[in-house]
Amino acid sequence: MFRRLLKNSLPAWILLGILLGTVIKLFVLDVLSISGSSMLPTFKNGSSAPVFKLAYGLVKPFRGDFFVQWAEPQKDDIVIFLHDNKIVIKRVVLVSGEQLDFSADSEYSLLVQQKAVPLTERQYRSLSAFTEVPHGFVLVLGDNPEASIDSRDYGFVSVKNITGKILGK
Repeated sequence: MFRRLLKNSLPAWILLGILLGTVIKLFVLDVLSISGSSMLPTFKNGSSAPVFKLAYGLVKPFRGDFFVQWAEPQKDDIVIFLHDNKIVIKRVVLVSGEQLDFSADSEYSLLVQQKAVPLTERQYRSLSAFTEVPHGFVLVLGDNPEASIDSRDYGFVSVKNITGKILGK
């Protein structure tokens, strides 16, 4: 009966297409519009980025967590997650168990991949309580640290809250 309905009905094909498109957008692929300059030069304000939502598991739509999770973000992945009810895009720079290396000589900084990332005194005091990234968490930074609000400000991000990976970057 379903085949006959689809075969003879254009509106049924349209409905099926809308349903399939909705499932793909909610669970598989989406396009994120970038706002702000925290990911410069990788992404410009107003540019778009394709998001693979199945990279780490089957995401619960509009929730920021998973039905089932089968992978964790790796270093250098550009990921999305919810922070303050907003979708955020950042780069994973350290994963669970990696050592945190700080400098407090003349200025506060966090050494990441042999580069000094500037920290305010408040950021330094908050993060320096840890010697390594806690289990089940990652440290994320914007590619433009001077304009980015990231793990330096709100701490480590749970891998359970990372709901997609940017494709092609």
